[in-house]
Amino acid sequence: MSGYQSRQNAINAVNNYKRTTAPLNFTETPPTEVFGSNVFSEKVMRKMLPKDIFKSIKKTIKHGTKLDPAVADYVAAAMKEWAVSKGATHYTHVFYPLTGLTAEKHDGFLSPDGEGGAIAEFSGKLLIQGEPDASSFPNGGIRTTFEARGYTAWDVTNPAYILENPNGTFLCIPTCFVSWTGEALDKKTPLMRSSQAMNKQAQRILKLFGNDNGELVVSNAGPEQEYFLIDRNFFFSRPDLLVSGRTVFGSKPAKGQEFDDHYFGAIPRRVLSFMMDVEHELYKLGVPIKTRHNEVAPGQFEIAPLYEQSNLATDHNQMVMTTLKTVAKKHGMACLLHEKPFAGINGSGKHLNYSLSTPSLGSLYDPGDTPHENAQFLLVCAATIRAVHKYGKLLRAVVASAGNDHRLGANEAPPAILSVYLGDQLTSILNQIKEGKVSESKCKENLKIGVDTIPPLPRDAGDRNRTSPFAFTGNRFEFRAVGSNMSIAGPQVALNTMVAESLDYCATKIEEITGGDCKKLHDAVEQVIRDIMKEHEAVVFNGDGYSEEWHKEAEKRGLPNLRNSAEALPVLNDPEVIELFTKYEVFTERELDSRREIYLEQYSQTLRTEAAVCIKMGTTQIFPAAVRYQNELAQTCANLKAIGKDSVSLTLDDVTAKLRGLQTSLTELESILAKEDFADALEEAKYLCYTLLPAMGKVREYADALEEVVADDLWPLPSYQEMLFIK
Repeated sequence: MSGYQSRQNAINAVNNYKRTTAPLNFTETPPTEVFGSNVFSEKVMRKMLPKDIFKSIKKTIKHGTKLDPAVADYVAAAMKEWAVSKGATHYTHVFYPLTGLTAEKHDGFLSPDGEGGAIAEFSGKLLIQGEPDASSFPNGGIRTTFEARGYTAWDVTNPAYILENPNGTFLCIPTCFVSWTGEALDKKTPLMRSSQAMNKQAQRILKLFGNDNGELVVSNAGPEQEYFLIDRNFFFSRPDLLVSGRTVFGSKPAKGQEFDDHYFGAIPRRVLSFMMDVEHELYKLGVPIKTRHNEVAPGQFEIAPLYEQSNLATDHNQMVMTTLKTVAKKHGMACLLHEKPFAGINGSGKHLNYSLSTPSLGSLYDPGDTPHENAQFLLVCAATIRAVHKYGKLLRAVVASAGNDHRLGANEAPPAILSVYLGDQLTSILNQIKEGKVSESKCKENLKIGVDTIPPLPRDAGDRNRTSPFAFTGNRFEFRAVGSNMSIAGPQVALNTMVAESLDYCATKIEEITGGDCKKLHDAVEQVIRDIMKEHEAVVFNGDGYSEEWHKEAEKRGLPNLRNSAEALPVLNDPEVIELFTKYEVFTERELDSRREIYLEQYSQTLRTEAAVCIKMGTTQIFPAAVRYQNELAQTCANLKAIGKDSVSLTLDDVTAKLRGLQTSLTELESILAKEDFADALEEAKYLCYTLLPAMGKVREYADALEEVVADDLWPLPSYQEMLFIK
């Protein structure tokens, strides 16, 4: 399909848009009834399980106690009965391998009864453990091809759920995925290990302040998911989007995001219909979606949930990404989750709001009304500041990917330099502690708007800073460097473990100073915070993270600036990172090494795929289209010359020069891509980063220049203008 034809089809699709399903009717079935209707929730378990079994399960979920294997048969029977009542014929252990995607293998409930019929069966043994092939998933050398055994293990802390399909339903059981040797091959297992480590050290801090009531300290997450939507006619006419998720060609449109008129604007009708459909599906799965709106770039949108416990939030975010993609198809659109699908306009992130909490205390990052008197809050914040300063390179490494490299450091995303924004109030308090005199904290005020009919509006004690990669936002920290296409598990594993190490440090220091004498606690806490701020204040920056001055200042402060994945991913094998993760039993050294190897390979494979599609499109689509236009110009020149008129030879010369440049750059790119003899994965990643990417940029330079001059009806690809604005 040519670009011209796909444009016409897309316009027709917009003009003649009709839903493929019946409209949602929330008056008939209110959202409160829809929410969680496909979840094997605590409410369902209480109803279907014997009391003692339910209490045992709840104890494991709420307090982290070991699961009694004896309860599994009861749970399996109830789960099967519930799932079959909802039309399920199969079940699957859902897990999250190191592809970053969701994986599942479906097994049927039905077994022959020996009398020509069948019965539905599902035992506790089948619930607890499954056995998918482990050799065909990324493993970084932990498994070889002939060593295929791997296990899925039931995650009792997250509820099972039903997924619907036009032809039926099936039961999904959240699981961990480990090798035959017990090593983690997934995203969930390290996250659960890191949560255990963080809870153990946080309990020590709470005990110092008399808050040792036995409640689990959990990390919480609220990921704000950004994405693009384009018409599917355009998507299938762009091989680069289809294969790599981003456009490797495309000239800047006459209008981009300069007017800021898309941000929070009225949501287009077809897009709003899509959003409502997405929310309806997610409500059924118990995902607490709260916010929807237009984002900054044209064609870009956001969906955001309420806060949840981190393990559940991670599973839910995977559901969000899957649902966005599947529902978009129903509405004739494609959802793009790549961090930078379009050059020159804002990319997409996934701002990870992070906090620690207990049921009775709430967020440990909540300052209260008098934060300068809230010693526990100040200590936890200081520990977090220390963690980010000490392990800033690790935080950069866990958000490293080929897609996110295009976004980090641009003017819609934080820089690759990890710093902490605290705001005026918290900065002032910590500075007072550092100077040895704490007397006050900046209070909230009312805004003065100057309109009598508007009631007083409270103003927060500090502003926000959207340029900071790690910003304090009132009762949590917002890690803004996470890419839109990523699992949030990796960043949370790093944060949980880093913070655990810092809380361990703080608790140990305070215990040493006080010697068990609670009267010395206040002075000990102040001393520890004072020492932390003196040693780690270099990471605190409240200014403009986009400015060139900050880059120079950060270098003076000794803050690392790892500009791309080839520089960032090797950090996973740094001695201090290995020591961190092995000490708190989150990763073994072999597991860490496997992840470094996997992520470097994925980075290189991504760049090779992009280069291959760049060559194919440049050779078979762009070059022929430009040659046709060159031929038309040549024919016009000849015709004009024959009748003694001025020719268009200057235009012909320009097109010919650009064609020659395209041809030369494509040949060079092919030569670079052909190289495969590398000593290791890191050498290949660096070669592709510093040699292949610039060569791709050169091809794009000529191709985009040709798009500016070739006749519109001859250009084979949908343009940025069409993809971004036709909705």
